[in-house]
This record gives sequence, structure tokens and C-alpha cells, in this order.
Amino acid sequence: MSRLRIRHVTGFQYEGEAKASYNEARMLPASTENQFVLSSNLRIEPNSGAHEYLDYWGTRVSSFEVLQPHRQLSLTATSLIEVRSAPHPEHSFGWDDLAREVTRRAEFVEQLEQTPLTAPPAEVVEFAREAAASAASPCAAALRICELVGEQVQYLRGVTNVKSTAAEAWEAKAGVCQDIAHITLGALRAVGIPARYVSGYLHPKPTAELRETIVGESHAWVEYFCGSWNGYDPTNLIDIGERHVVVGHGRDYNDVPPLRGVYGGSKTSKLFVTVEITREA
Repeated sequence: MSRLRIRHVTGFQYEGEAKASYNEARMLPASTENQFVLSSNLRIEPNSGAHEYLDYWGTRVSSFEVLQPHRQLSLTATSLIEVRSAPHPEHSFGWDDLAREVTRRAEFVEQLEQTPLTAPPAEVVEFAREAAASAASPCAAALRICELVGEQVQYLRGVTNVKSTAAEAWEAKAGVCQDIAHITLGALRAVGIPARYVSGYLHPKPTAELRETIVGESHAWVEYFCGSWNGYDPTNLIDIGERHVVVGHGRDYNDVPPLRGVYGGSKTSKLFVTVEITREA
């Protein structure tokens, strides 16, 4: 078990003056089976009260509005979380079992449908089907598909943007964690394995000393269902462990952006982001 403190600062700088803005933030983690939130807080500047709720996917949302003129909107989310490893369980869960579960549980409909961001190109569908055909179980197939995507797509900034699709990232064979997660989701769903996008954080330095603060960033990976929900990080080709902190789930990135909103007055804005992660135990 590890204890991580995360400080995530993000917001917008406006070219002129924003008369008002209406926003949603998904920056505070929730307690789950493998993580426990000891404390969490969101500070909004200019000062604004927030209405908090869980969205359809179970992600914590802070909804707020700033009605006074402002040139910058800044959010600081600070969380302290205890995280446990979540190793892949051994399942006797077969393809017939998966087919029965998929038809029995309505929740899987949305986790099997492709979105514009996850729709896979034919080459991805082909290798996913080959992996599934040679795998003894859905769990084995899902893990192999995750590995294949991670092995073939290079993590590289500047090749894609927040609106890039899985097909575009696959053509470039490069992208960031968001793109690699989208390709993986498309491949898993193509062979009938329910899969969901996970937004969160990854402590980037396994050898960090206690109370050593490391510059990090938001991260994305996938979870797939094969008897139970299992996570895998295809960008780093690793299981989900004590360095991963879950913030939210969705069909793709569009369901879990850290900050989203609309504003009036200024014509343009610039997003800024910093993330600091400290291991405290």
C-alpha cells in the first residue's frame, strides 16, 4: 500500500476579460475497492461555491459558475489517497460466460459501443480478432490486446491533440496516453469485451523517496470486464498498481475531462496545467 498526495492546478488565462464562465471539474478522486480517499479539496479562484455530485459514470463532479469579470480562472485540487495494488485475478471465466453476462447486464451496452474517438481502423480490428481467437479466455485475450497496442504505439507528444481519434493516432503509430487508451478501447470492444476509459494520475518515479515531490501529469488507461473489472496501463505496459490513482471512468476522454466549461466576453483562452505528486508512505 502507498499513500500519495496529489496537487493538480489547472485553469484558463483569457486574452481579454471573461464576463462570466460556467464550468465542470473532474479532478477529485473517489474511494474505490483499491483506493481510499483520506482527504480532498478543490479551491476555485475567483472564489466560487461549487455544487458536487456523482455523474452517470460514478465520477465526482464539481459544477460552478463565476459571474464576475475575470482574466484568469484557476482551480487547485489537493488529495491524499491510500492506494493498493490490483493484480489480475485468475478467472475460469470463458467466452460463453462473457456472452451471457453481456446479454444479461444493460450496463455493458455503452461499454461495448464504439465512439467517434475509439472507432478502430481495420488493422486494429484484425489483430484484436487474431488475439482473441488464439486466447484461452477473455482475460487472456484482453491482456494480450492491451500489450499489442502498447508495443506498437509510441508515446510521443505533439503528434495528436485532444480531439484526435484512435484511427488518427494508429496511423501515426504515436500519441499520448489518451490516444493509446482510445486505440485499446476500440480493439477490446471490437472483439466483444466491455471496456472503459479511466482518467487519473500515475506517480512517474517508482524509486522516489518518501516526501519527495515529483512533477507529474494526468494519466489515462483502460479497464476491461472478464468476470470482474481489471485495469491495465497500455502506455507503460504495466498492471495498475500503487502508483495509479483513479479519478473517473467513461466511454472515452470526452466523459472525463479534468476541466470543461463555457465563457463569455473574451475571444480566446489558454489552458494551463501543473501536477505534483508526493509519496508520503
